[in-house]
Amino acid sequence: MTARPANMHQARLLRILRDLGPQSRAALGDHVDLSRSKLAVETDRLLETGLVVQDGLAASRGGRRSHNMRVAPTLRFLGVDIGATSVDVAVTNAELKVLGHLTQPLDVREGPVAVFEQVLAMAAKLRDAGAVEHYDGAGIGVPGPVRFPEGVPVAPPIMPGWDGFPVREAMSQELGCPVLVDNDVNLMALGEQHSGVARSARDFLYVKIGTGIGCGIVVGGTVHRGVTGSAGDIGHIRVEPDGLPCACGNRGCLEAYFGGNALVRDATAVAEEVGRSPELAARLAAAGRLTSADVAAAAGTGDGAALDLIRQGGARTGQVIAGLVSFFNPGLVVIGGGLTGLGHTLLASIRTQVYQQSLPLATGSLPIVLSELGSAAGVVGATRMISDHVFSPA
Repeated sequence: MTARPANMHQARLLRILRDLGPQSRAALGDHVDLSRSKLAVETDRLLETGLVVQDGLAASRGGRRSHNMRVAPTLRFLGVDIGATSVDVAVTNAELKVLGHLTQPLDVREGPVAVFEQVLAMAAKLRDAGAVEHYDGAGIGVPGPVRFPEGVPVAPPIMPGWDGFPVREAMSQELGCPVLVDNDVNLMALGEQHSGVARSARDFLYVKIGTGIGCGIVVGGTVHRGVTGSAGDIGHIRVEPDGLPCACGNRGCLEAYFGGNALVRDATAVAEEVGRSPELAARLAAAGRLTSADVAAAAGTGDGAALDLIRQGGARTGQVIAGLVSFFNPGLVVIGGGLTGLGHTLLASIRTQVYQQSLPLATGSLPIVLSELGSAAGVVGATRMISDHVFSPA
């Protein structure tokens, strides 16, 4: 097993080296409230564990030059981002630099055994390609509510067969390393905070619009999961009383009106209506089915019906986000997920609703922006989560 820091001082030093890269002891002292003698003791102990190594001479700060220190370059973390229709698997070093990244289509409805067979095959492929020889920890995101301490999905609406499956325990046995499991949107928020557009944000919302819709809530720099792990499940906030049926069993939820499945359903209905959208009709005739990418492409040609679908979905989503903004008063809202491919028409529609419906005090200086990391946010967040765990006292 990988060594662990012995106390919070060592954990803090490890995370600084992870986030800032190689540092001299003097530079580390600028970031922690430790005496020079205490700092020397803790860094020496980290060197003894092998978690930290010396890395060349540091820039002179007067007097004899010291060595830089860095997190051990042999450490490897696995990040797994399972979506409803695809899976991303990546391996990073201890500084969370991606060394290898694979993406494949996947149907989460096939159940956990089939899905994790595919994940393990992808992890083995990365190993065979030379990106990694072993894993020191793995973080896994799934598209549904997770009881975080146990790493167990709980009644996920779009994941039949996953309720109560011991993901953390099963994958830890398979990989031979510590494993943590969380809702995918929480990990996307972590990824964006680590190296994306939310790097300087302490209180922000990350809204994922994909097959489903969810929200990662970051408060004071920490992901807020709620008492049981279900915080941020905004796709099941009701937007229409007695509205359309939703996969969760209720009616009128946001996901019943927007998200990947709802968009394809509505686009197909438009395409089948004679004369409503020649562009969508042609794409349906050519492929036999439509995707969100078809809607984006049709909108790009100026197709009015496709643009209306995007605007309506953005307005519904903005309606819910406006309520969140009034309640939480975040400093930033990040929009991510697969449907961001719909582009700035979607973003403009969301912004319009939020700025119109929320109080001016909450929105006066509120940026609402697209994710900077895109599809990589989940795997970066997964490795950030597991590295936080490994870099914590045992």
